[in-house]
Amino acid sequence: MSSPATPPRSLAEALRGRDDASLAALLRSRPDLVTPVPTDLTQLATRAGTRASVVRALDRLDRFTLQTAQALAVATDPASYTDLLGLMAGDAGDPEVAAALPHALHQLREQALVWGGDDRLRLVRTARELLAPSPQHPSPTGLGPAAAEAAAGMSPGRIQEIVTTAGLPTTHDGVSAVTALTGLFTDRGRMTALLAGAPEEAREVLTRLMWGPPYGQVTADPAAHLRWLLDRGLLLPTAPGTVVLPREVALHLRAGRAHRTPEPLPPAVETGTAHRPETVDSTAAGQALTALATVEELLKDWDEGGPAVLRAGGLSVRDLKRTAVALDVPEPTAAFWVELAYAAGLIASDGEADERYAATPAYDEWLALPAPERWARLVTPWLTATRTPGLVGGRDAKERTLSALGPGLDRSAAPEVRHRVLTLLAALPQGSAPHPESVLARLHWERPQRREEDLRTRLARATLTEAELLGVTGRGALSAHGRALLGLPAPAARPDGDAAGEPSGPGDKLPVHHHRRPAPAAPLSAAARADAAAAAARLLAPLLPEPLDHVLLQADLTAVAPGPLQRPLANVLGMLADIESKGGATVYRFTPASVRRALDAGRSAAELQDFLTTHSRTPVPQPLAYLIDDVARRHGRLRVGAASAYVRCDDDALLNEILADKRATGLRLRRLAPTVLAAQADPATLLEGLRAMGFAPAAESAEGDVLVTRPGAHRTPPRTPPEPVPDGPPVPDAALLGAAIRAIRAGDLASTTPRKPSGPPPASGELPRTSAAETLATLQAAVLTGEAVWIGYVNAEGGASQRVIAPVRVEGGFVTAYDHTADEVRTLPLHRITGVAELADD
Repeated sequence: MSSPATPPRSLAEALRGRDDASLAALLRSRPDLVTPVPTDLTQLATRAGTRASVVRALDRLDRFTLQTAQALAVATDPASYTDLLGLMAGDAGDPEVAAALPHALHQLREQALVWGGDDRLRLVRTARELLAPSPQHPSPTGLGPAAAEAAAGMSPGRIQEIVTTAGLPTTHDGVSAVTALTGLFTDRGRMTALLAGAPEEAREVLTRLMWGPPYGQVTADPAAHLRWLLDRGLLLPTAPGTVVLPREVALHLRAGRAHRTPEPLPPAVETGTAHRPETVDSTAAGQALTALATVEELLKDWDEGGPAVLRAGGLSVRDLKRTAVALDVPEPTAAFWVELAYAAGLIASDGEADERYAATPAYDEWLALPAPERWARLVTPWLTATRTPGLVGGRDAKERTLSALGPGLDRSAAPEVRHRVLTLLAALPQGSAPHPESVLARLHWERPQRREEDLRTRLARATLTEAELLGVTGRGALSAHGRALLGLPAPAARPDGDAAGEPSGPGDKLPVHHHRRPAPAAPLSAAARADAAAAAARLLAPLLPEPLDHVLLQADLTAVAPGPLQRPLANVLGMLADIESKGGATVYRFTPASVRRALDAGRSAAELQDFLTTHSRTPVPQPLAYLIDDVARRHGRLRVGAASAYVRCDDDALLNEILADKRATGLRLRRLAPTVLAAQADPATLLEGLRAMGFAPAAESAEGDVLVTRPGAHRTPPRTPPEPVPDGPPVPDAALLGAAIRAIRAGDLASTTPRKPSGPPPASGELPRTSAAETLATLQAAVLTGEAVWIGYVNAEGGASQRVIAPVRVEGGFVTAYDHTADEVRTLPLHRITGVAELADD
C-alpha cells in the first residue's frame, strides 16, 4: 500500500486528487452530496462533512466497516494503517480481519469518511465527534477517554504524584507528565511489569472495566486495591465519586483490540429446508393464483361502492373486520390485500361528498389481462411500495391509530429491506428456504447503525410472509419467476439435473466469499423493472392452469369448479350461487336467495336451466331444477312500486297473509284496494322486509314493468397509484453523474486558477469585485490578446458563481465568450459580472 507523494492537507485536497470514476462512486454512494450540485470540490468537501450527511453515510455502513470507523475514532489522529490493523486484529493478529480490512478502509475512503494516505489516515471531524467515546454517548468499543483527556482537569501536583508512584521520573510540567504516563500505558513490556505487582482485587476491577463501560464509582475513602489503581493512574477521576479506565490501559488489557468481537465476515444465511425446485415453482404458482382470486374477490365486494373513507383518511376498524370476514382471512392479511390493491392503483377514494373507496378504471383494464400479467401488475408495485401494512392497528407519534389506506403508513426503508431479503433468498441454492433468524442476522450485520432496527426486523419478517402470499416464494424458497422479478438470471443446473449448490439437508449454510464480498445489488430502474416483470410473467404462465369452461353440479345443491373458471362463466355463476369454500377447487351453493338474485338481474328460469345444462359436465340434479322453477314461479307475484311504496298482487289471499304476519308491523302496511297495499317505507326497505319474510317480490317501474336490478359498477375517476416516499435523494443516473462531475471540475478550476494580483485578493469563496469601467477594459483587452480571465457572475435567480472565460466579443452590453466552467460558448450580460481578474501566466 503506497501513499501519495504529496499528502493532502484537507478533505478537499484529497477529493481534488481523485479521478472522475472515484468521484462518481462517492456521489453514487452518497446521493445527498449532489443535490444540488456543488459549485466546486471545496463545497463538496464541506457538504460531505456536515452532520446530517455523515450520519446518513454511517447508517449505510456494514458492521465491519463501521467497526473500522469506530476504531479510527479512538486511534490517534492521524493514524497509520499499521495502528489501525493493530486496533482491529490485536497484538496476536487475525487473518480474517487482516484480509477484510483493506476493503473496509476502501469503503470509508470512497465515501469520503476517511482521507489521507496509509501513513496518515484521518477520519472526518464530524464522524470522529459522532463515534468517539464520551460519558453522554458511550462508544460501542467500550473504551473510555484517552489518559490525556481524562487527566485534563487534574492538578499538576497530583499528576506528578501519579507519575512518581508509577515509577517514572518527575517532569517539569503537567503536559510532559501526562505524555510520560501515556508512554508507559502504551508500552506493552513496562505495563506488564507494572500490572504484575497489582493486588488480585485490583486486577479483578480492571477486568470488569476492560470491555466497558469504563466508568465506575468510588467512595471518598476507596479500598486499598482501588487506591493502588488510582495512585498509578490506572483509574483516573472524572467527577466526584466517578473514575474511568484510560483508553490506553484498556487497550493493553485487551491485547490491543478496539472491539471484543470484530465481525469481518457477514453471517451466513442458513438453509432451513430444501425442496425440489419444481415443487417450489408449482407451489408459488398456486399461491399466485390465489392472490389474483383474493384481489378479485375484494374488488368485486367493493364493485358497487366500498366502505366509507374516515374523516382523517383510511378504512375504519369495523370495515377492515368486515373485509377480513368477506375474504376469510385474518385482519392483518386483509390489510395487506387492501394496501396491495391500493399500491397497484386498483382502488382509490371516489372523491365524492360521501367519500367512499371504489375500484378505479385501471381495475377493468387489469381484469382484461391474462393471469400472468395481472400477477406482474400486483407484485411490481409491491417491490417498490413504501406503505407498510404491518403497521395497521399500531399507533403513530401522536398516539393515533394507524388505519389501512390511511396516512402515516409510509416507511422509506421498506423497498430496500424487501429487495435485500429477496436477494438473500436468491443467493441460496435453488429450492432452499432459509432460517428466518439467519436472514435477520444478516440484515442487522449489513445495517447495524440503523436506528429503526425493530422496524427493519418487522419489515423483513413481513417480506417473507407477503412473498409467500403473492407466490414470489413457494414453501419459503424463491421461485424461478420470483428470481426473474428481481432481474436475476436463472441459476445454472448440474449435469445430473439438480440445482447448482443444492444443500444436502437442513442446516446447511450458504458459502459466502467474505473478503471480496460484493455490494448488495441496487434496485432496478423503472424500465428494468418492467422488463423483469414481463420475464417473470412469461415464466409463470406455463405453471398456471388454463381457465375451465365447466363445473360439476351435485345433488346437494352445490357446484364444484375444479379449477379457475373462464370469466363469463365465473361472473354468471357468482350471481346464481354463493361461494361456500375456496381452495384448489371452489364450491358454490345454490340457495333461494342466490337464484332470486339472478332472476332480479333479468334472467329467466329457462335461461338459467339452459346455462347450467351447457356448462355442467354432469346432468342438472332434480333438486336444483325444482329450486330454480319454484323461486321463478313465486318471483314477481308481489310487485313493489313507489307511492311512498306500495305492494300489489293479483292474489288477495297472499296480501292477507302479509297483513297478518307480525313481522310486517315495521313496514306499516294498509290496504288501499283488494290487490294493493300501501307502505310508509321506501321501496328498497319494503323489498328487503318482504324478502326477509320469505316472499319473492319484484320491483316495478311507474309504468308497471318489472325493474331488472343488475348491480351497477361504481368507479372512481382516473387515479394514479401512490408514489413511494424515497429514503433521501435518489441515486443519480450516469448522465446526471457525468454532468455533475464536469460542473464540479469546472467550478473548481475557476476557484483555484492562479490570478494576477490586482489589489487585495478576495477571501476564499468570495467573488472578485471591480468597477464597471475596469471590467469592460479588462474584457476588451482579453478579446485582443485571446487570453482567459476569471470573473464573478450572478445569474437571474441571484445565484453567484465563479467562472473562467475566454472572451470573443464585447458589444451592446454583452460579452460573448467560451465558458470553461460550462464547456460551451455563452453570451453574458455585463451588468451581471461582479468583477474580473487576469489569470496568472502559469
